[in-house]
Amino acid sequence: MTTETATVNLVTAEAFLQNWQAHRRLTRKVIAAFPEDQLFTFTLGGMRSFGQMALEMIGMAVPVAAGVGTGKWGGFEYGKPGTKADLLALWDEQTPLLDEAFRAIPPDRFWLVTKAFDQWEMPGMVMLQYSVDNEIHHRGQGYVYLRALGIEPPVFWERD
Repeated sequence: MTTETATVNLVTAEAFLQNWQAHRRLTRKVIAAFPEDQLFTFTLGGMRSFGQMALEMIGMAVPVAAGVGTGKWGGFEYGKPGTKADLLALWDEQTPLLDEAFRAIPPDRFWLVTKAFDQWEMPGMVMLQYSVDNEIHHRGQGYVYLRALGIEPPVFWERD
């Protein structure tokens, strides 16, 4: 018995970007749901504050998209936001930069294996998906924090 396999294109690059930006809109709602005095201070079980996790997400999104597109792996330069408003402004500043960097990725670089940040060797698409997965993971931690603070988090399926 032989099995035939077919190539199926499941998602376009633009659809992937729109899905990522939808996740970012939801993560922004989670940031906004935190009380000002808890965003950078509240922790559980030795984990970092959600503000610190959000800064990690900011530090990954544009650098990963730009790195996949160019093969140059640098950081996203930003100051240390001291307030929730500062963090949300930084998040919003990054949104069009992510669009720009992602849309500049040449099609052949999505599956080109590269060494990201001198640490991980993988195809560009895998690194992009890792960035989305990392955001979802940390957003889940933010949901736990909000519930521990007695705050109902945003529903996870509304990404508008």
